[in-house]
Amino acid sequence: MSEIKIDSKLFQERISHFVNAWKADKRSGDALFQGVSSIVILMGKVDENPEFHKNNAMHFWLLGYEFPTTLMLFTLDTIYILTTQKKAKYLDQVKGGRYPVEVLVRGKDAAENEKLFVKIIDAIKAAGKKVGVLTKDQSKGPFIDEWKKIYAENCKNTEEVEIGPALSAGAFSVKDEAELRAMRTASKACIAVLASYFVDEMSDILDQEKKIKHSALADKVLHKIDDAKFWKTVELPNRQKLPSDFDPEQLDWILGPVVQSGGKFDLKWQQDSNNEVLHPGVIIAAMGLRYRSYCSQIARTYMVDPNKSQESNYKFLLAVHNLVVNEIRDGAVIKDVYQKAYNLVKSKKPELEKHFVKNVGFGIGLETKDPTLILNGKNNRTLKDGMTLCITTGFSNIENPSPSDKNSKVYSLVLTDTVRVLPGEPVVFTGDAPSDADATSFFFKDEEEAQPTPKKEKRDSRVGAVATKNITSTRLRSERNTAVDEDADKRRREHQKQLALRKQKEGLAKYAESTADQNGVEVKKFKRFESYKRDNQFPAKVRDMGIVIDAKNATVVLPVMGRPVPFHINTIKNASKSDEGEWSFLRVNFLSPGQGVGRKDDQPFEDASAHFVRSLTFRSTDGDRYAEIANQISNLKRDAVKKEQEKKDMEDVVEQDKLAEIRNRRPAVLDNVFIRPAMEGKRVPGKVEIHQNGIRYQSPLSTQQRVDILFSNVRHLFFQPCQHELIVIIHIHLKDPILIGNKKKTKDVQFYREATDIQFDETGNRKRKYRYGDEDEFEAEQEERRRRADLDRLFKGFAEKIAEAGRNEGIEVDMPLRDLGFNGVPFRSNVYIQPTTECLIQITEPPFMVLTLDDIEVAHLERVQFGLKNFDLVFVFKDFSRAPYHINTIPVESLDDVKEFLDSSDIAFSEGPLNLNWSVIMKTVTANTHQFFLDGGWGFLQNDSDDDDGDEEESEESVFEISESELEEASESSEEDSDFDSNASAEASDDGDASDDDEGEDWDELERKAKKRDREGGLEEEDRAAAKKKQRKR
Repeated sequence: MSEIKIDSKLFQERISHFVNAWKADKRSGDALFQGVSSIVILMGKVDENPEFHKNNAMHFWLLGYEFPTTLMLFTLDTIYILTTQKKAKYLDQVKGGRYPVEVLVRGKDAAENEKLFVKIIDAIKAAGKKVGVLTKDQSKGPFIDEWKKIYAENCKNTEEVEIGPALSAGAFSVKDEAELRAMRTASKACIAVLASYFVDEMSDILDQEKKIKHSALADKVLHKIDDAKFWKTVELPNRQKLPSDFDPEQLDWILGPVVQSGGKFDLKWQQDSNNEVLHPGVIIAAMGLRYRSYCSQIARTYMVDPNKSQESNYKFLLAVHNLVVNEIRDGAVIKDVYQKAYNLVKSKKPELEKHFVKNVGFGIGLETKDPTLILNGKNNRTLKDGMTLCITTGFSNIENPSPSDKNSKVYSLVLTDTVRVLPGEPVVFTGDAPSDADATSFFFKDEEEAQPTPKKEKRDSRVGAVATKNITSTRLRSERNTAVDEDADKRRREHQKQLALRKQKEGLAKYAESTADQNGVEVKKFKRFESYKRDNQFPAKVRDMGIVIDAKNATVVLPVMGRPVPFHINTIKNASKSDEGEWSFLRVNFLSPGQGVGRKDDQPFEDASAHFVRSLTFRSTDGDRYAEIANQISNLKRDAVKKEQEKKDMEDVVEQDKLAEIRNRRPAVLDNVFIRPAMEGKRVPGKVEIHQNGIRYQSPLSTQQRVDILFSNVRHLFFQPCQHELIVIIHIHLKDPILIGNKKKTKDVQFYREATDIQFDETGNRKRKYRYGDEDEFEAEQEERRRRADLDRLFKGFAEKIAEAGRNEGIEVDMPLRDLGFNGVPFRSNVYIQPTTECLIQITEPPFMVLTLDDIEVAHLERVQFGLKNFDLVFVFKDFSRAPYHINTIPVESLDDVKEFLDSSDIAFSEGPLNLNWSVIMKTVTANTHQFFLDGGWGFLQNDSDDDDGDEEESEESVFEISESELEEASESSEEDSDFDSNASAEASDDGDASDDDEGEDWDELERKAKKRDREGGLEEEDRAAAKKKQRKR
C-alpha cells in the first residue's frame, strides 16, 4: 500500500461531475435519483474471488483503488468517508479541493466507532428523509454488520431508494478518454489471447487429433496472461500492436476463459469449462479481461468441418450481430435495438426464434456487467455517446439435421464484442478478432472432389483396340498435310500491313524528340573507390615498405618513393611477373583512358586529359615472392569482378513480403512433387501448400528448405499435362526474380511429378514372367492412360485452386496448345515450343522459355529462302534495352503454322533470307528512337521481306517451267514400275495438284516425315502392336 497515489484532480473532476448530474436531476423532476438527499456506499471485507459491483466501481471510479471496510456518504455539499487509520492516511490526498471531503477514522475503541456511525446517521437525517442505497449489495464482514445494526436503530423513518441506475447514468456508463483508453487496451489484450494464442493452440490440437479436456485447454489460456515473453512478442491481427506503455501486470481475468463443445453449451457463462474432451465440431471460446480496472469481453464460435445448415445459421448470426452493432448509436433506445434484431430472426429464420438469446448484451466498464444497461426488449434507457457495451448475439441448443456423431446432435452459436457508442457508427474494440465464416471455419477432412466419370468411346466389335486408334479420315499420309490456303495467306498479308502501320503510328506517338539522349550512347559514370579513410587503417606490414595484398579491403599497397600507396583492386588491370637473369620483375598495369580495347575496359575518368600512371614495375631477386604476389593480385581481381557481377545480377531480385499462413484449417496440399530449380542436398519430393497470400514448397529434409511465392509476384501460371511428355507440370513465371536454394536467382519456379510408372519392369518382372499375350499389353497400356489422366486431373485441379486463391491478383491458369507447337532451339537443345493464350513457352526441360506476347514489339523470320530446311525466329521486345530473343533451327514445315500463330496473336512479323546483326540494329534503335520511327521504323524489315518474296516467286516459277518435261518423264517411269493399279494412279494424280511439294520429295524424306508424324500422333507404337498381332495369327 506504500505506493498508493490517488489523483486528487481526477477525484475532484469526477465527484463534481456526479454531484452536478445529481443536482440537474433534482431540477428536472428527480426522474433518475428519485429525490434522494444522500447516498450511502458500503464496502465490506474483500472476498477471495472478488466481483465488481457498483460499490467496488465507485471506489475505483473516484479513487483508482478499492478500500475495504469503508463507508462513503455522499450529500450535495460534502462527502464523508469512514475508514481505518491506515487507509485514512492515503485519503488525505483528496482533501482541500472544491468539493469538501471529511475523513472519519475508526479505531479499536467500540464506543468511539459507534459515535462515528452516529455522526454519519446524523448527516443522513440532516440531508433529508430519502437515502440512496444499493439494495442488492452483498458486502459482508463485522464492519457491515455493525453499521446495519446502528442504522436500523436510528433511521427507522428514513426511506431507502435503489440508487444503482443513478450511479450508472451519472458516473459509470459514459466514459471519459482515459477510461476509453483502458478499455481499448483491455480489448486488444482479449484479441491477443484469443486470436494469437487460443486459435493456434486449438488448431494444433485438432490437426494432431490430440485428446484434451476443456478445463485443461482453459488452464493453458488462463496462465498465458502471466507470460511476459508472450506479451513482448505477440502480433495482433491486421498488424495491430499493443500500446507502448502496456503493462501485463495490470491484467486480470473477469470471465473464464470458457471453452465449450460436444453439445453442452451455456451462453450465460455461468459454468466453468468442464472436464469433457474437446470435440471437433462446434467450439465456443469466451473470455474477458480487466485492465486498469476496466473490462472487456469477447467470444467466438469456431466450426470444424461444418455442414451446410451450420454454415447457413452462422452466416445468419453474423447478419444479426452486424445489425445490432450498426443500431448502437447515440440516442437509440435499448428496447428498439433488441426488437429489430428479434424481428430479423422472426422474419428470416423463424425456426431459430425460440433459440435466440433473451438479450443482446449489457453495459460494461468498471463493472463486469451493468444490470441497468441490459439490452433486452423491456429496457427504456437511451444510449449515449461514450457508453461501452458488450454486444452478445447467439442461438442456443439448435438441433443439427445431419450430426456426424452423438455429440453433434445439438450445437449453439454465439458472438460477443465490446463496442463504444458514438453519434454515428460505433467502434468495435474487439473487431480485429476475425469473426467471418472463412476465418472461423476449420476443414480437416480430405477434400474429395467428385470427378466426372469419363465416357467410354464406342468401339466397333469387329476391330481390335489398336486398330481402332489407327483408323483415320484419310487413306494416305500425304493427304494429311494441309494445303496452302491462298485466301488465308492473302488475308494474313493484309492484316500484317495493318499491324505494321499501327506499330509505326504507335512508335511515333510514344517516342518524342526528347527520347534522343546523348545520341543513344550510354554515359558511363566515374566510379570512386576508397580503400582507407584514415592512415591508422593501413595494414601493419606496410612499415616494412614491401608490397602488401590487403584482401579484406580489396587493396594492393605498393611502395612508391619510400611511401606506402594504396591502390584499390578495381583500379588495377592486371599484374605479371617476368625474369631476366638473376632479377625478377613484377609489373602492375593500371586502368587508364584509351588503353582498353573492349567495351568493358573502356573506363570513364573525370579528366581524361590528365596524366595517368599506366604501370609500375618492381625488381627483386626473390622470384618466388613476386610469383606469389602476382597470383594474389590475379585472384583478388577475379574475386572483385565476380563480386561485382553477383551484385549486378542481384539488382532486380526483390524481397517478398512475409507469407501469411493459413492456421484455421489445413491448407490445400499437393504432395510428392519435385521443384525446379532444385533445392540443395538430396533430391526428394516435397509438398506444395496454398496459403492466404501465396504458396509454399516445403522440403521434407528440413523446415528451412522451403520456397515461398506470393500471389502478388506471380505473372503467369501454367499447367502442362503429361500427354506426350514424361512429367506433369505446374509452372509459375514471376514478375520479379527470387532466390532459391544456394543463391539461385530465377523468374521461373516449377513443380512436377514424373508420369512414368516405375513399378512396371518390362524387362521381365514377376508379373510378366508367367503371362503372355497382347491382352496383357493392352491392359497395361490402358492402365497407363488411366494413371496419366488421373495425374492430369490432380495437377489441373490444384492449379485451379492456386488461381482461385490468387484471384485478387488476377491469376489464371494457362495451358499450352500442343497442336500449334513447333520444334526449335532457343538455347542449346532442340525442344518443342508451344503457345498459350498469353505466352510462348517451353517448360519441359531447363532452361525454361516463357515469352509474354504483350511484351513483344515485332517478330522477324530469318533464313527463309528456298532450299533451306530450317529457319530462325527473332522477337524484338517493347523494352528496347532488352536483348532480342532468338529461336533457331525451326523446321521449314512449321513456317506457315508459325506465321499463322504470330498473325492471330496480332504480332507484326517480317521475313528475310539472312541472319541480321541485331546488336547493331538495336543500338541504332536506342540511339535515337524517335528518328528511327521517323525513318520508317520496322518498315526496313518489311521492305526486305517483300523483295525477298518477289524473288522467291520468280525463282519458284522458273524452276517449275524448266523442270516440267523432266517431271512428266519421271511420272511416266514411275507408273511403269508401280505396283498400284490404274485406279490408284488416277486417284493419286487427282490429288497431285494439292500436294506438288510432297511429290517433289524423295521417298526417304517422305518416310522420315511419316515417322515423325506417327510419333507425334502416338500411332507408331500402336501400329507395331497391331503388326505383332497379325504375325502371331498367321
